Amino acid sequence: MVEATRLRGLYAVTDPALNERLIAAVAEALEAGIRIVQYRDKRDDAPRREMEAIMLRALTRRHDALLIVNDDPGLAAAVQADGVHLGRDDPDIAEARQLLGPQAIVGVSCYDSLELARKAAAAGADYVAFGSVYPSSTKPDAVHAPLDLLTAAKRDLGVPVCAIGGIAPANAGPVLAAGADMLAVVSSIFSAPDIQQAVRDFPLS
Repeated sequence: MVEATRLRGLYAVTDPALNERLIAAVAEALEAGIRIVQYRDKRDDAPRREMEAIMLRALTRRHDALLIVNDDPGLAAAVQADGVHLGRDDPDIAEARQLLGPQAIVGVSCYDSLELARKAAAAGADYVAFGSVYPSSTKPDAVHAPLDLLTAAKRDLGVPVCAIGGIAPANAGPVLAAGADMLAVVSSIFSAPDIQQAVRDFPLS
């Protein structure tokens, strides 16, 4: 498993709306200090997704950063990503481990459920993610995960805790204080007019 010390700080989740700006935008984020990137694109265009993931893999390696692939252990394996992030409808942890090996990072979305997080941690997840902690323009219908859930997970589970949903520099402090190790951010980084400044504006990067 990856060292837990690497699963800290800002966790940049790519936005499919970046389109042809994807690689340049991620490069800016990495230059500003991002060390965890999740490639998230659910569109049905496998050749393009593989090409983008390969380019992101090369880019993150140059910056000694982690690349996590959303939802798709097969793509993560194909591009030798550092790991995969799984949701409710994705393959289970054991299947992802079989494809990616014991050193891979496997993160799991647990929404607003400490019980899901307990099961994920027991099954070998490297981190658990909760959200949406704030209203999110990316997923406006997402369930709400209260900050005390992060505190309980940090206290009880023994794995890094990731928070996602509506997190911006102005509201990140309470999320960190509640126990989040990682702040997963989409719009506050990739919709910003200056990506590097947006990264630097966060209290933890």
